[in-house]
Amino acid sequence: MNCTLCPVSCNADREHMLGRCRAGKLKIAKYGLHQFEEPCISFERGAGTVFFCGCSLQCRFCQNFELSRNTRGKEITVSELVSIFHELEEMGAENIDLVSPSHYTRELIEAFRLYRPNIPVVYNSSGYEKVETLKTIEPFVDVWLPDLKFFSPKLSERYTGRADYFAYASEAISFMANKPLRIENGKMLSGTIVRHLILPLASSDSVELLKFLAPMKDKIYLSLMSQYTPFGDISDLPELNRRITEREYRKVLSCALDLGFEHIFTQERASADETYIPVWDY
Repeated sequence: MNCTLCPVSCNADREHMLGRCRAGKLKIAKYGLHQFEEPCISFERGAGTVFFCGCSLQCRFCQNFELSRNTRGKEITVSELVSIFHELEEMGAENIDLVSPSHYTRELIEAFRLYRPNIPVVYNSSGYEKVETLKTIEPFVDVWLPDLKFFSPKLSERYTGRADYFAYASEAISFMANKPLRIENGKMLSGTIVRHLILPLASSDSVELLKFLAPMKDKIYLSLMSQYTPFGDISDLPELNRRITEREYRKVLSCALDLGFEHIFTQERASADETYIPVWDY
């Protein structure tokens, strides 16, 4: 079946070739307990994270470059994925945290029909999604954890080759924001957390994204991330060869507070360090 799951709609027959996401058959780079998600996701024992190979967005600065470019990893079957869900539950995972899952939606639905985990399922994505694809997996998702990366088409085209990022991500997040918020004793059981990674020289773009999100501020949590670390294929992007400044981060955070956001996760600038980038096992 030719693939049209993501906005690129590359029509690749991924049984026999790679799509724009650089993924073919179901493939993962790592799974296990992960302590570095938002506190209500990692919670006490850690998120049960499954890192999938490939990504439809292909950010030039991706900190998980080996994963998103599909240069590492192991092909698995749907039944093996189900076994991983079981194993993560037995390890004490707080949830099943699916990282970059969009291009494996069909396989994930098949897996969930075989086994529905007894812990929340987190859909952790770039935000570059088709609403029609999200609707197919929504019955199996408890928590949406999307990025909202760029407002400006010029910026998204420069860093991903996709000028239409915001057009799709804005619709996707508007859909996700309808998931009812449910947090018990500090652990998110249902709802939406929108992540935004602030980039060097792009704080004004961040402000525009916050203005878009402001009408949803009572329906979502906001995670403002300062962890940008120069990485990936950025040799011809000189502005990305530094971390963000305290001033840039404070500008965006102040805007969020001025707009009335109350549910905000913040990051210390010390999180901008390569030690937080996972080591890929496969």
